[in-house]
Amino acid sequence: MSRQAPTLEDVARVAGVSRATVSRVVNGVRNVDPSIQDLVRSAIERTGYTPNRAARALVTRRTGAVALIVSGAGDAFAGRVFADPFFGRVVTGVVGYLRARATQPVLLFAESEAARKQVVSYVGQGGTDGALVVSVHPDDPLPDMLLAARVPTVLFARPTRTTPVGCVDLDHYAGGHLAGEHLLSRGCRRVAVIGAPPDLRAGRERLAGFRDALARAGHDSPPVAEGVFTLDSGTAAMTALLREHPDVDGVFAANDLMAQGACQVLRELGRRIPEDVAVVGFDDSTIAVTCRPPLTTVRQPVEEMAAAMARMLDEQIRGTRSEPRTLVFEPELVVRDSA
Repeated sequence: MSRQAPTLEDVARVAGVSRATVSRVVNGVRNVDPSIQDLVRSAIERTGYTPNRAARALVTRRTGAVALIVSGAGDAFAGRVFADPFFGRVVTGVVGYLRARATQPVLLFAESEAARKQVVSYVGQGGTDGALVVSVHPDDPLPDMLLAARVPTVLFARPTRTTPVGCVDLDHYAGGHLAGEHLLSRGCRRVAVIGAPPDLRAGRERLAGFRDALARAGHDSPPVAEGVFTLDSGTAAMTALLREHPDVDGVFAANDLMAQGACQVLRELGRRIPEDVAVVGFDDSTIAVTCRPPLTTVRQPVEEMAAAMARMLDEQIRGTRSEPRTLVFEPELVVRDSA
């Protein structure tokens, strides 16, 4: 005999509240005390209750889903996304927040003008209740397109243009400054940078923070080789730096993938890390732990930032907060064996 599916009454009994209260929480009705919401959500997890989405949609006029849109350029963009642990960390943070609220993420890619139009059409016509956008394009038109379609939207990273949209971001300048101070504290005096494309705000700010840390200690601006956040670009940049500056004794890479590429080149050339050349990355991704040697890196709390992004969108959808705001997180230096 099959076990009957849990009901609202079962959740109410476990939570110690009324059926009506459970219904309000499930349907996202405002003005339910946060402590009561937590009780009900805990009871939902314990009972295994699954809301009837069709019935809920009739009451709330919401789908119970949000779009997680990764926006970039080029046919190879999706492959690059899955190769970079940064994007997996974003998904982890978003899913962790949404799961507790019985909301599902829908992963969408907007790698071209045609794809952007399809995404806006899908979301704008009620495919999801809102959009979380992670963009690697500095002048990405997608946020403005979503706002024009009246789609609740929150971004990961501040947009280049002035756009009235909520976002989460990192103090990238402070992160670059931490990296510079650390390499100097180790005694490095001939440092170099594997930077990000200069049209990206995060890359510019990380480099500015690093340069200022050196300048305050009386050092000249370091040589920079540009990368594109990939392993191969890190190896190419490190090779170019050593060709032009063979006496380099410290390297700051604008993300962990490029730092890993730098370490590969240094090992192949017989340079000891960190004795001959110290290396600092950025992000504190899984690569930082698996790299040889494990990377000293500037931690970007991506999971926490992604969860905050999802919370901001949830507040928009539920109507508890409508004005756009920016949450800026602080970086942290994580010291391992590479520097």
